[in-house]
Amino acid sequence: MNIKSRLTLLFTMLVGSIMALFCLSIYYFYDQYREKQFYSFLNERGQTIAQLVEASNRISKADIAKIEKENNTVLLDEEITIYDGADSVIFNSGSYEFVLTPQMLLDARNGKEIHTKHAKKEVIVIRHILQDHRKPWVVVAIANDHLGTNQLKRLREILVIGWLLSLVLVGVAGWQFSTDAIKPVSDIIAQVNNISAGNLHDKVTVGREKDELALLAQTFNLMLNRLEIAFVAQKNFVSHASHELRTPLALIMSEVEVTLMKARTTEYYEEALKGVLEEAKEMNELVSRLLELARTEEHAFRVTFSKIRIDEVLWQAQASIQQKNPAYHVYINYDQIPENEEELLRYGDESLLKTAFLNLMDNACKYSDNNTVNVFLEIHKDLIKISFKDVGMGIAASELPYVFDTFYRSATTMSKAGYGIGLALTKRIITMQGASIEVESKVGQGSTFILKFPPF
Repeated sequence: MNIKSRLTLLFTMLVGSIMALFCLSIYYFYDQYREKQFYSFLNERGQTIAQLVEASNRISKADIAKIEKENNTVLLDEEITIYDGADSVIFNSGSYEFVLTPQMLLDARNGKEIHTKHAKKEVIVIRHILQDHRKPWVVVAIANDHLGTNQLKRLREILVIGWLLSLVLVGVAGWQFSTDAIKPVSDIIAQVNNISAGNLHDKVTVGREKDELALLAQTFNLMLNRLEIAFVAQKNFVSHASHELRTPLALIMSEVEVTLMKARTTEYYEEALKGVLEEAKEMNELVSRLLELARTEEHAFRVTFSKIRIDEVLWQAQASIQQKNPAYHVYINYDQIPENEEELLRYGDESLLKTAFLNLMDNACKYSDNNTVNVFLEIHKDLIKISFKDVGMGIAASELPYVFDTFYRSATTMSKAGYGIGLALTKRIITMQGASIEVESKVGQGSTFILKFPPF
């Protein structure tokens, strides 16, 4: 069963149940009203007959019928029995005699009006107070409410037929309601089916703006944004890899082709193989950097941050860079130690943040004549500021806006080995941590990269 049919069925059952309860309530309360009215009528009839009997000691059923015919009041199919003060029957208008128990007689004389049923007939037991103040009589009136029963039966038929017809109308209305409710979902399905890898930039739209289906469309759009970024990252990785690997592969191929052109000495082959090995190492380093760059793009959507101490990550990066390059000198200036160590905590990914610190330290040492970088760690009103300062070549002001672009290398750094990936990778990592990175530089005086980590 599809959603539309299920919604129609549920809607019809719900509204049908409410209407059934409403019809039953009408039937029940009308029956109560009919019964009350009929008992009131029987009470009046019983009192009237008792008054006639009291007024005439030897009155018969025929006499009462004659009197009522003269007064234009016709008796119903009723039986009235009157008990005197000695509990003897002094009048009985029919062949049927309803036998009262002593308790019922006592309750009736004490003023209690007794309602009951017998042989599908309504029975009322009341007292009649005599004018001479003798012991009250007890009047039993029995009758069958043919008119009220027929009216109740007709009402039942009307309610049942009306309920069935209404159920059909509710079913039709429910189908229209479910069609209208499902239409935005159908639109979303049609739009999503038209989206492929070539048009991930397309967005899912719905006519409504603030309901759950609009939220569903927004969720789809966020998912499409993530997919688009993932596809772009994959495309960029392939593009970057093919572009950057073309040169070392060409060098390796040319080196091998030249070597194979004629017989060479053993020493020549060794030199050629060493050249090939160096190019292979360069390729391996390049691929590693490209993979790190791609990893940050992928990691941005599945990273789980935890509390880390920024200063500890900084010390770890210092130890790693100096172990890898003993000629590098990294000095961490950390004079203002906060009393509350919580001020040094931030949410982030420790391994990625360490990679960013390593890149900044490595660049500063690589492009400085003394292979030295000074790192300054400061706390300013819950803001953590880290500065990486070198006294190297510096960067021209016109080139500063592009230093974080992938594969961009300033004119002053072209003489050094590198790929232009490190700073792009660093900026992505820092941005992922919710921090910012800035650069200040002057040619011939060095550069300063400033990281700022806001509070939680």
